[in-house]
Amino acid sequence: MQSILIVLLGIIGMIIGWFVYSKFIATRIFKLDENFLTPAHELNDGKDFVPTNKVVLWGHHFTSVAGAAPIVGPAIAVYWGWVPAVLWVVFGTILFAGVHDMGALWASSRHKGKSMGALSESVIGKRTRSLFMIVIFLVLLMVNAVFGVVIANSFVSQPTAVFPAWTAIVVALIIGQLLKRNFSLIPMCVVGIIVLYASVYAGTYIPISLPETMFGLADTANWIIILFIYAAIASLLPVWMLLQPRDFINGMQLIVGLLLLYGAVFVAMPDITAPAFNTQTVADTPSMIPLLFVTIACGAVSGFHGIVASGTSSKQLNKETDARFVGYLGAVGEGTLALITIVAVSGVMMAASPEEWHEVYSHLGAGSVGAFITGGANLIATGWGLPVDFASTILAVMVVLFAGTTMDSGVRLQRYIIQEWGDIYNLKILKNGVVATLVAVGTCLLLAFGAGGASGSGGMIIWPLFGSTNQILASLTLLVISVMLIKMGRPAKFTLIPMTFVLVMAFFAGLIKLKEYYLAENYLLVFLDAVVLIVSVLVMLEAWSVISRFKKSQTT
Repeated sequence: MQSILIVLLGIIGMIIGWFVYSKFIATRIFKLDENFLTPAHELNDGKDFVPTNKVVLWGHHFTSVAGAAPIVGPAIAVYWGWVPAVLWVVFGTILFAGVHDMGALWASSRHKGKSMGALSESVIGKRTRSLFMIVIFLVLLMVNAVFGVVIANSFVSQPTAVFPAWTAIVVALIIGQLLKRNFSLIPMCVVGIIVLYASVYAGTYIPISLPETMFGLADTANWIIILFIYAAIASLLPVWMLLQPRDFINGMQLIVGLLLLYGAVFVAMPDITAPAFNTQTVADTPSMIPLLFVTIACGAVSGFHGIVASGTSSKQLNKETDARFVGYLGAVGEGTLALITIVAVSGVMMAASPEEWHEVYSHLGAGSVGAFITGGANLIATGWGLPVDFASTILAVMVVLFAGTTMDSGVRLQRYIIQEWGDIYNLKILKNGVVATLVAVGTCLLLAFGAGGASGSGGMIIWPLFGSTNQILASLTLLVISVMLIKMGRPAKFTLIPMTFVLVMAFFAGLIKLKEYYLAENYLLVFLDAVVLIVSVLVMLEAWSVISRFKKSQTT
């Protein structure tokens, strides 16, 4: 089968989702009101709460939620076959992710920009808030610790990506200052993209590496420390200074990358060599159901999106009606990245024959980012005539910049959570932004080096929990939105049905993993997995109690 058919069907589905389904949800279910005073205006402090152009905010939201996950997840899950991966990405984007992201933005903006954990107190109850925030903090800890490792490893393995990755930060700082002085957005965007891709080209000739050993630590560990120092500083800067322009430029960079990849598909029209349904899986491969639905999270639906939507994006929402553009269209953007990833790792550009494809994908977990860069670079080189090395650097930089923007937002979000704990428990010291940032970065480094030793790879130890924990968080976010809708007398089935599906799949995946961790005698993961599963059950029971009491009061 030709990959162009997959691309056409997927894109048409997402276009229908944007123009039809998202409009219905925005106007008939959430009833977005352009006259509603958003937190960005009501609480404008010039730092975290800043009214922002919806296109710029879309760039922030899109690149913050994307990270490397919509590449890693689909590139692994295609092992079960490209058909189930494509179906979950397309229908997950249309019916699940877009509604989830837009709903989280709407719910947070209606509660003064509070995170989903903090606002759950108003919607469900105090106990729910405490339980919810435990899951959120765990997810943020996993994401920040692991993405620091991912970027550091990329810098070591792909030194040509170092120069453009840091150049992007300088470009963002300059653009932030110019936009603050009312320079036009479009020219700044064009110039920024040109400079960024010029730096990518230059990076192929200017590889940058740290010494293999420095200060008694390996190069990877030193990169991790440097990245967290940067993330700490970035999280304390006003959003207009670095976060917004960096994310927007990265968003535009991704659009260019997607145009290169999708354009190459239409020019080269490569065949698919991967099986539609893989019948040659190794003996110990876990069942596709429910594991597929937690392996592909970002790109279909992801709880991390709700943290970003309610943590940073809602604080910058200029008009409530912008939630549709920022939230739903952000999810569609991520879905297109996941879709082209599936094509890149399934086609002849990655493996010339089914036999070669099975050699690369010898087991679940094989392929991943490496297969995406190899397949995508060959696809771009064939379709556009660019050198393979240059195309590889483009894709490597894309992965690094995405992971970097997610890490930027993730540390800022951790700081918000810690400051919210300071408010909740009246701990003044935690309300201080610098202290909260140091606690956030400190916990990440403690995990990275405390559990991983001198390599700094400790985050990888609890990363296997991310899939099920992240999806359970998505279901809990949809639950909060559903309770809000029920209390407002609006139809909740459009959030309750996705919530139920995601929760069932994630919960059973968590149980499967619990058994797996127990048999492997990995008792840390057994404990953390059990905590997440118990918390999810307790939150559901709390929500059911609130809904029952509300409906009872309505009938009396």
